[in-house]
Amino acid sequence: MIVALKGNIERLEPTFVEIDVGGVVYGLGVSLNTSLRLKECASERVKVLCVQIIREDSQALFGFFDEVERLSFERLIKINGVGPKVALAILSTYTPQSFANILEDKNVQALQRVPGIGAKSAGKIMVELAGFFNELIEDRIHKGNVSDVKCEASAALESLGFKSTDVANVLKDVSDGEVADMVKEALKILGKKK
Repeated sequence: MIVALKGNIERLEPTFVEIDVGGVVYGLGVSLNTSLRLKECASERVKVLCVQIIREDSQALFGFFDEVERLSFERLIKINGVGPKVALAILSTYTPQSFANILEDKNVQALQRVPGIGAKSAGKIMVELAGFFNELIEDRIHKGNVSDVKCEASAALESLGFKSTDVANVLKDVSDGEVADMVKEALKILGKKK
């Protein structure tokens, strides 16, 4: 299974990209949002996350600029009646963040603006994806993806000789910001505890 491709962009269209990976050119369906982000770095080597769908009569690759969009696509195509084209249409019409807001607000009319989605489909998507983005965000926080800055601050403090348990407790009280600012604030708190 192909899960990501690294290479140079050969051709870029609004909903399709061809990527040259070591002389083999792959064609991927993409959302408008991914296409726009790839356009910004078209002259560089790019990494595109992939979902490969293999059926009896076809094989298809879909590309995503970031993990949240890829996970959103995978969850959307699990809904009965929502295929890859409709899922890409949703992700082309809305960014994952604005789509999450639509789901949270239960804004069926906004979802119906997506080509190929009627009232019945919009309602079904709302029900099926209720809480999906909350779970996704929680999962990313637990894995440390959201707070990479805190991970760096934690590593810096531990390298100065502080215990990991003390560092973890102090970083809960430190306001988010740049690594250096967080380390300074944590050092003040740790200094008072000695």
